[in-house]
Amino acid sequence: MTEIPEIGKISSEIFSEIIFPRLGADSTQILVGPRHGTDVGIIEIGGQAVSLTCDPVFIVPEYGWERAAWFAIQILASDSVTSGLSPRYLSIDLNLPMEITKDQLTLMWETMHHECRKLGISIVTGHTARYENCHYPMVGGATLMGVGSLESYVSPRFIRPGDALIITKGPAIEACGILAAMFPKIIIKEFGQEFARKADKLFSKMSVVEEAQVAVACGVRDNGVTAMHDATECGIWGALFEVAEAASCGIIVDQDKIVVEDCVKEICGLFQIDPYASISEGTLIIACRAKSAQQIVDAITSKGILASIAGEFTEKSKGMVLLKNNRIYPLQHPNVDPFWKAFYDGTEKYKTFTG
Repeated sequence: MTEIPEIGKISSEIFSEIIFPRLGADSTQILVGPRHGTDVGIIEIGGQAVSLTCDPVFIVPEYGWERAAWFAIQILASDSVTSGLSPRYLSIDLNLPMEITKDQLTLMWETMHHECRKLGISIVTGHTARYENCHYPMVGGATLMGVGSLESYVSPRFIRPGDALIITKGPAIEACGILAAMFPKIIIKEFGQEFARKADKLFSKMSVVEEAQVAVACGVRDNGVTAMHDATECGIWGALFEVAEAASCGIIVDQDKIVVEDCVKEICGLFQIDPYASISEGTLIIACRAKSAQQIVDAITSKGILASIAGEFTEKSKGMVLLKNNRIYPLQHPNVDPFWKAFYDGTEKYKTFTG
C-alpha cells in the first residue's frame, strides 16, 4: 500500500486506491467527476451545467485581515473559473479559533462580502462558530458553484493531441507571494527595499480569475480553450502531469518558454525550493486548439498578465516530456511540494525577522 505523504495533498496513487473507488451513488447527471487534473466537478441540472469546487477556508492573520480574506475567496474562485463557467453561489463553513475577536471577524467578513460582490458571487448558506482546537490557517471549508450552458464548460476530456499549452505568470507565484508576505524583513535584508516592494506585489497575482475569464471569452472547445487547471500544490510540473493524465494524452513542455515573474528565482533560491515544483496559485494552465493559442495569449497579455505558449499535448504513447536547455527529460510529478517544509522551516529560522 502506498504511504500517505506527511503534509499536503494526497498523491494520485492514494486517491486512486482509497477515494476514487468509493464515490457514493452513481448519477447520470455527472458530466465531470472527481479526478486529478480537474479543479471542479460539473453536473447537469435543468439543462444547465453547474460546477462545484470545495476548498479549506484559508486565513493567515499575518498577511493582514483584508489580504487574508481576499486570498481565501480567490482560492475558491480560481478553481471555479477553470470550469469555464461563471462563479455564482457560495456555501461557507467557518470553524474559527477561540482567539478571534469581533473586530477581526468583522474585518474578515466585510472583505469576503465585498470580494464576492465584485465577482458576482452570492453567499447562500453556511455555518459560523468558534471552537477549541481550531487553528489558523485552516478555519473551515467552502463550496462554490458556477452556472452556464452545457456548451460553455471546459474539461480535460476535450483536450486533443495537437492542442497548445499556455502558461500564465510562471512558477511559484503563491510560494513566493506568501514567503514575501510572511518574511518581509529577511527579504529586505537579503535583497534590499526595492526588491522587497516588487516581491510584495506577487501576493496580488495569486488568482487566475481574470485570465481564465479572458481566455474563455475567446472561445471554448473547438473554438478555443479546451481545459484549464490552477497550478496549486506541486506547482507547474504537478499541474501539467495531472492535466495530461486526466486528458489521456502525452505532453511536451519547453521550460525555457515559460514566463517567470520578477523576484521568483531569487526568493526560491533563498528558501532552497524548486520553483517549478512549488505551490503556485495564480498560475493558470490552459489547453486550447492550436489555431486559437496566439489570440488567447494576446488577450491575456493585453491585461498586463504574463503568458506564453510553452508546449503542446501529444498522443499518450509519446509520454510526458520536458525540454530544458535543449535537452530532453521525463516530466515527472513532484508528489511532495517543497514549499510547506520551507515555509515551516523558515518560520522557525527567521522568527526574529517576521512581521
